[in-house]
Amino acid sequence: MPETNLLDDLRWRGLIHQCTDEAGLGKLLASGPQTVYIGFDPTASSLHVGSLMQLMMLRRFQKAGHRPIALVGGATGMIGDPSGKSEERNLLSAEQLQENVDGVAAQMRMLLDFTGTDGAMLLNNFDWMQGYSYLEFLRDVGKNFPVGAMMGKESVRSRLESEAGLSYTEFSYMLLQAYDFVHLSKTHGCSIQAGGSDQWGNITAGIDLGRRMLGKQLFGVTAPLLTTGDGKKMGKTEKGAIWLDPNRTSPYEFYQYWKTVDDADVMRCIAYLTEIQRDEYDALAEATASDPGKRAAQIRLAQWITTLLHGDEGLKTAERASDILFGGEIGEATDASLGAIFADVPSSDVERSKLDGEGYWIVEALQTAGLVSSGGEARRGIKEGGVYVNNIRVTDEQQRLTTSDLASETVMVLRKGKRKYALLRFT
Repeated sequence: MPETNLLDDLRWRGLIHQCTDEAGLGKLLASGPQTVYIGFDPTASSLHVGSLMQLMMLRRFQKAGHRPIALVGGATGMIGDPSGKSEERNLLSAEQLQENVDGVAAQMRMLLDFTGTDGAMLLNNFDWMQGYSYLEFLRDVGKNFPVGAMMGKESVRSRLESEAGLSYTEFSYMLLQAYDFVHLSKTHGCSIQAGGSDQWGNITAGIDLGRRMLGKQLFGVTAPLLTTGDGKKMGKTEKGAIWLDPNRTSPYEFYQYWKTVDDADVMRCIAYLTEIQRDEYDALAEATASDPGKRAAQIRLAQWITTLLHGDEGLKTAERASDILFGGEIGEATDASLGAIFADVPSSDVERSKLDGEGYWIVEALQTAGLVSSGGEARRGIKEGGVYVNNIRVTDEQQRLTTSDLASETVMVLRKGKRKYALLRFT
């Protein structure tokens, strides 16, 4: 994408929520390659889908010829950003913080190109803050911060008015993040900071500090937060956050989340989170409007993001798992993969010896699994063609299950009707 088209693309995608000087930023971007940074607080060892908005923003800048800095907040993470938070975060130990920094950094490397002299940079603000004494920081940075201006920031004001209040530790966060911008401008020529809309106060504080300490004009741009149409944050399920780490959220769960996004939200997600271009976007929007039941936009969104984060193999695994859940033949599987696919399905433990000798009577198995309340109901279900073992229809009510019927090392999948599943674990 040519540099001059970057802002047009961001506007079309709805990714410009606030900008300190949009005309000035446009001229700067058109003048040649620029350096842009976004900060990420390492509050966990993995980023979640809310952070994907910001990673994709850096990726868009890089693809347009600019140099991104992904800044991991090893120092600021020790305090916690009060922006958008109703109460103070628990402070992390140095060991936990380092583990989180390492995990987050690995995910950034999947989305950004860090190779070459002009590649993306992965920096940690602990590297330049650890040697700064408190007195030096107050002298160099604190004197440039009018308290009145700080009190006027929404992130500060809302917390001061809340029941939880605001500690001096969190109040100081804005100074640290603002100084990051100044430091990156001095050392790496960074003139643009981007972030979520909840970072507007911190970004403008950094711009003001840059003007006072460096006499330079810096620029800030924010994107909307990733929310549903009714304003709720996306990336949450009943089981918790949707993480980018496949060990915390499996590729299948990740894929299913996007595949089931509401019709009212899917096109916005495609604009925000993918690099799908306008022609395809318009075609998907038309398909969703004319035949929403096919979920063409959701499937494309799920395929695109899953491939980006988990590769072609991750997508294959996720699509196969999705097919299994909707009745596809299971074939060879693992306990772990079946556990992820059928995480919300009831399961029962059975002695493995039941599969020896003559085997385990299907009627008894259905009762143990809780799919039927009586032998008679089990027999009727089989007779009507509505009972399945590993998604293969059972035709004989006298069938005996053996180890050859296991779908994985210890698991057998039973189904009654189209969607009523249960697992038997033979241990």
